[in-house]
Amino acid sequence: MDSRVLALSAGVCLIATLLVGLVPAFQARHVDLASALRAESTGVVGARGAAWLRSSLVVLQVCLSFVLLVGAGLLIKSLHEVRTASPGFSTSKVLDTSAPLVAAGYDAPRAKVFQDQLMDRVRSLPGVESAGYGRVTPLGYIPFSETPIAVDGYIPSPGEQPTVEYNQVSPAYFPTLGIAITSGREFTRDDDENAPLVAIVNRTMAARYWRGKDPVGQRLQVKGKWAQVVGVAADSKYESMSESPRPFFYVPLRQDFDREPELYIRTAQPPQTIVAALTREVRALDANLALYETITLQEQVDRSTSTQLVAVTLVGILGGLALLLASVGLYGLMSYAVSQSTRELGLRMALGAGVFNVLRMVISRGLTLTAAGILAGIATAFALTRLLGGYLYHVNPRDPLAFGSGLAVMMITAVAACLLPAWRAARTDPARALRD
Repeated sequence: MDSRVLALSAGVCLIATLLVGLVPAFQARHVDLASALRAESTGVVGARGAAWLRSSLVVLQVCLSFVLLVGAGLLIKSLHEVRTASPGFSTSKVLDTSAPLVAAGYDAPRAKVFQDQLMDRVRSLPGVESAGYGRVTPLGYIPFSETPIAVDGYIPSPGEQPTVEYNQVSPAYFPTLGIAITSGREFTRDDDENAPLVAIVNRTMAARYWRGKDPVGQRLQVKGKWAQVVGVAADSKYESMSESPRPFFYVPLRQDFDREPELYIRTAQPPQTIVAALTREVRALDANLALYETITLQEQVDRSTSTQLVAVTLVGILGGLALLLASVGLYGLMSYAVSQSTRELGLRMALGAGVFNVLRMVISRGLTLTAAGILAGIATAFALTRLLGGYLYHVNPRDPLAFGSGLAVMMITAVAACLLPAWRAARTDPARALRD
């Protein structure tokens, strides 16, 4: 948002206002006074002439409102699907935090000692089921490490250089996050810098590079060094909830050390209770250290979908404003039509038309315009909602629920906008209308 955006927005508003004002002004230049007076005295509901332009504008408003309502419905459903889908790891009972060891000047040996001591203290806290370290939080803002790999027995196609992302994790990382080990074993404390290099691959990586064979016991080259695959982990989401399953692997934190990994704690205790206890333990080890923010992994998932939330909010606001404009336009048009048709309505009622007949006549006119706008909106939405495909998660761009909801909201709004003019028409005094 800068001066150029504001200037463009102001310019569009001014131009639109001038155009809308100029159209009726030019129409008024050619008005035949005698014809106009006759139209005033004999006008009917849905009078022709200049009324077609007003009706067309209302139809256009309804059309655009319907498109925005459908778009908002699709995004809302997509956001719900994202936030209720399983990311492949636990979210509700797992806390995530870290200590700023790098900023505090910790070197690698000192950081290793601190991490071991803190982990022992955390696991002894009441209510803590398990705890582990990981360099990168799934669905977080820090990118995973990436490296070219080689696999025994896998022959890349010409020009292919397999490159896979990975994470450095500690023992107990998998049970803490609830990621199942489907074959082999997880990392242990023995998998340190003095032990042979090992790795755990996910199911997608195992299927792609070992072609259905069990990779446990096979070799994987990472950073030019061979590591033995000791386990296969279930797939999960790594960078985005909308991503497709992809190859990924893990290495022990001690064999590819990082001084400032994330600390994960699985517990049923309230977060504030664990945070207070964890703060005491950190200060007991180093009085100059303070923890970064502590959040649940569900909060992390919600933050990772913030762009979808912004899109839902924006389209929802625009849809609401468009719906308001459409209802005001429809109300204004029907009120004007009723005011121009007083004598016709009085004549109809004098000839026996009841209140229900008058209500039906006015409301049906409004609903006819609404139906025309909705039909145009359906065609437009079918063409435009496919552009939302990249923002939707497990939702068809032509989802019938979104279209049905938009239709229902639009029809209810149309009936509400027509009720007051219709009620005013039904209360017309035939004698007074004919006399005037």
